[in-house]
Amino acid sequence: MKYGYYSDNDLVTFEQYPFRCPSWNPMPAGKKNVVILGCSHTWGVGLEANETWAHHVSQYNTDRLRYWNLGQPGASPETVVRILYSCEKVLNPNIIIVMWPEASRRERLDTYPQNLHHTSEFLKFETENTDKNNFLKSVFFLEKFAEKNKCKTVHCFSDEYIDFRSKGNEPLVLENHTLKNCWPFWDKFTQRKRPEPSLARDGIHYGVENHKRFAQIFLDLLKNKLK
Repeated sequence: MKYGYYSDNDLVTFEQYPFRCPSWNPMPAGKKNVVILGCSHTWGVGLEANETWAHHVSQYNTDRLRYWNLGQPGASPETVVRILYSCEKVLNPNIIIVMWPEASRRERLDTYPQNLHHTSEFLKFETENTDKNNFLKSVFFLEKFAEKNKCKTVHCFSDEYIDFRSKGNEPLVLENHTLKNCWPFWDKFTQRKRPEPSLARDGIHYGVENHKRFAQIFLDLLKNKLK
């Protein structure tokens, strides 16, 4: 099925930032498929593929699980959901891990899909309320996909933690810890000096230490859900 830029069986690779995952053509047999979604922090701009949090997490329980990093630089929450729907009949995911981008981003579908940041002229009338409700719309459609396809979901955040759960609607969320706030990590009892901030090689994105520590926290708290 395909309508405009939405599809359930056409997972398009990108020329500048192709997905950092194995080829699905042909699709390997066996194992459950884990789809990892997010923006540049998941793709790993400024980092090698084996330095990202997604890679570190993907080394867990590989006898049973196969991981697919579908992160895309610049992605908005809406783009994350669109990519998920595109992989439904391609990867047939069993587990969905999403590192949500900033809620202020939007996807504009014109002659090509364009991700807009909060500084865009197109978003001058948006507010914190519209940002949050647009984000909640994306959460709803992701959870609806999971419900329909009987997938487990795990939610986490790249920059700011958003507690979106409500009574009777409690998906699994990595609370409080984000890729942004997990480093510098300073234990005053074992470290004499506070570590310096860690940046990727582009000097903009979070660095190797952030990714490694975030993956450690993620697995320490949630690895029992990856089976």
